[in-house]
Amino acid sequence: MSAVPAIPSTPSSQSSDVTVIGLGPMGRALAAAFLNAGLRVTIWNRTAGRDADLVTQGATGAATAAEAAAASPLTVVSLVNYDASDAVLRAEPVATALKNRALVNLTADTPDRARSTADWATAHGIRYLDGAVMTPTTTIGTPHGVFIVSGPADLHAEARPVLAALGGTLTHLGEDIGRAAAYDMALLDIFWTATSGYAHAMALAKAEGITARELAPFARGIGAILPDHFAELADDFDDGTHSGTINPITSAVSSMAHIVHAAESHGIDSSVLRTAEGQVRRAIALGHGEDGPSRIAELIGRH
Repeated sequence: MSAVPAIPSTPSSQSSDVTVIGLGPMGRALAAAFLNAGLRVTIWNRTAGRDADLVTQGATGAATAAEAAAASPLTVVSLVNYDASDAVLRAEPVATALKNRALVNLTADTPDRARSTADWATAHGIRYLDGAVMTPTTTIGTPHGVFIVSGPADLHAEARPVLAALGGTLTHLGEDIGRAAAYDMALLDIFWTATSGYAHAMALAKAEGITARELAPFARGIGAILPDHFAELADDFDDGTHSGTINPITSAVSSMAHIVHAAESHGIDSSVLRTAEGQVRRAIALGHGEDGPSRIAELIGRH
């Protein structure tokens, strides 16, 4: 495959099209996708020894993070959190090496941490995009990968040809640097809350003699209902209608109570669902019993 165009104005001293800092499972997948797209890739990891197979595939292993940053006009970072990325990026001489270069941080953390890092980058003359990878490592380099970024639109336009090598969909969410992290937090909230609910469901099913494999096809059916349900809730929430015509929360709280009773009769911890039930009961107590579930979001979001 022919090489993807580099970011404009690449100094002749630079030896790579893109640098990847962080070679955990996601960082390794990102580096491999860049290599497979024909790009010249420099890599660095805090723990030595993880770059051998990527070097065999054609990547250049840097001795230091500063050397890695200096090798390319664009550096992509993928570490466990911003404590880790700050420890690498904000140290000298790495910060100096990044000056006047593009930095795309795909390390997921909170919106306030994204904004703080952007302020630091601006103060050090570093061009900064914040973002997140929204799909597993197995999707990287395929049409199924999903990436989100936020920050300066001109920088996104320059970096996009290189980032496109990662495959899938890359969405620029706007110039507010914390917006990608906000999307990431909200979407992961859905994922982990749903996963916690499924774990509780499997425990309850097992207590009643149902294996997880037996439950799974029916769980898939419940999951198939959710996209349309989510879209309806979004309309109700944004429009302030909170329609409960089909599923008022008075009905929902009854179901929740039954689940809690059944689970706790088997000694299953139901604290998560009890919290959700408590939120619904609060809404009912405030006179919203005939409203739909979007009313809960309105109530818990009040400051």
